[in-house]
Amino acid sequence: MVSAHLVATASPAVSAACVAGAYLLGTFPSALLVTRRRGVDPTRTGSGNPGATNVYRTAGLPSAIAVMIADMAKGAVAVSIAGGGSSAVAAGVAAVIGHIYPVWLQFRGGKGVATASGVFAVLSPLPTMVAAAAFTIVVARTRFVSLGSIVATIALPIVEWLMPGRRAVDIGATLVAALILFRHRGNVMRLRARTERALGA
Repeated sequence: MVSAHLVATASPAVSAACVAGAYLLGTFPSALLVTRRRGVDPTRTGSGNPGATNVYRTAGLPSAIAVMIADMAKGAVAVSIAGGGSSAVAAGVAAVIGHIYPVWLQFRGGKGVATASGVFAVLSPLPTMVAAAAFTIVVARTRFVSLGSIVATIALPIVEWLMPGRRAVDIGATLVAALILFRHRGNVMRLRARTERALGA
């Protein structure tokens, strides 16, 4: 597995601890905690997705912003505490997996976009900025957050591979992109059927 390859290049004990800790950090239920005081459970309302977009629709913009910042922070912190090298990349991937498949929520979490942006903002800032710009442009023109997320997710590993840098980051970006695109498969079907819900609708 790719994640095993990333871990193998670092100290086994340290890498295992970093990956386990990063996964648990990724499972931190930001959306549930932010919306609790408003009496909203995003896993049971709207799309059922505990992410910023569904929180925006069910609990309002301030809550959505708080969730987005918290989810980005999970990714950034996971990478930062891992130190550097392949351990940091493996920790970043683990944090995204934890957000998407949290053990505390029966492995039904968010779609990983905000957490991944936090991970790669630390690991590879320039490709992340390009992906963020792509997201912003697509959402501004189409009002589909899902489409913006998909375009940004595809852009990130492409730009990452085209730039000089560590191969481990290239591999990590590709793996994370594959996970996020897999989580958006329902959105892709709705976009093709023209039944996807636009932002603000």
